[in-house]
Amino acid sequence: MAAQNKAGQQPRQIVLKVEHLKKKIGRTWIVRDVSFEVREGEIFGFLGPNGAGKTTTIRMLVDLIRPTEGSVKVCGHEVNREPERALAYVGSIVENPEVYNYLTGWENLEQFARMMNGVDAARIAEVAEMVGLDERIHDKVKTYSLGMRQRLGIAQALLGRPKLMILDEPTNGLDPKGIKELRQFIKGLADEGMAVFVSSHLLSEIQLLCDRVAIISRGSVLAVGTVNELIQGSSNYVVWELEPRHKGEALLKAAGVTVVSKAGDVLDDAIMAGIGDNAVVAQMQPEDIPRLLASLVGAGIHVGAVHKINPTLEQLFLEMTDGETIE
Repeated sequence: MAAQNKAGQQPRQIVLKVEHLKKKIGRTWIVRDVSFEVREGEIFGFLGPNGAGKTTTIRMLVDLIRPTEGSVKVCGHEVNREPERALAYVGSIVENPEVYNYLTGWENLEQFARMMNGVDAARIAEVAEMVGLDERIHDKVKTYSLGMRQRLGIAQALLGRPKLMILDEPTNGLDPKGIKELRQFIKGLADEGMAVFVSSHLLSEIQLLCDRVAIISRGSVLAVGTVNELIQGSSNYVVWELEPRHKGEALLKAAGVTVVSKAGDVLDDAIMAGIGDNAVVAQMQPEDIPRLLASLVGAGIHVGAVHKINPTLEQLFLEMTDGETIE
């Protein structure tokens, strides 16, 4: 993974350091306690259900709102105390990229370049090529697809050669091809040493993209770690296709197996779509499958199929947040 080092090498530089970040609006704590680090060459995912404080946290990272307590440091510079120095290292798209539809892509980038030091026409051409817009950069933005507008926003964020890229829901509105292209592009940025912070509601996409993730709920971080570390600690589920279902379910319960009454609360939508009426979802160790299979068959129960469910980030998320919906 991008943030990992070979044995004997020094740990990669911390680009973004968030310590005990809190935000209170009126009498309500929107963000209660958020801490994490993002290192150079790492893709870091930020996940949270509705009202978790995810967007508020992102706004504090880029100094759009000030924290009540805690600190945000970018390359060692505190955002609150040295906003210009800290944010000079940051490129970001918070919510939707802001562009001028009546201008060309090139003219849009020129507008942003005027606010930065050392960004010339050569740099504009370079970032346009980086995001794959070089052939359309002189067309009016009003003729761009949603995916092209998103890439133009990323090009704008890259103009100042940032060390940290913050992308808030970068795949919104993109088709599967556009999502795949964006994923490859973001991985390319990390391979070149950039730290990338990504928030997204597409948990399967985060699982494919990110080296590490933070899960936030009710204003606090519940877990931070690599995707593999986190999902390996999640529960094991097995789907049994049984006929008659009720008799098979009773036998599993008698054998000490925990049967899940509301499978949709612990399994992601893709798995749920393939589950039939005769399915029994059990929380159990996979090594117990042969013994239980023999018991079911011996009791005259027809076993149509047995599916071991590989843990997913969405499954872990549902378990940790009690089935709350994602933003």
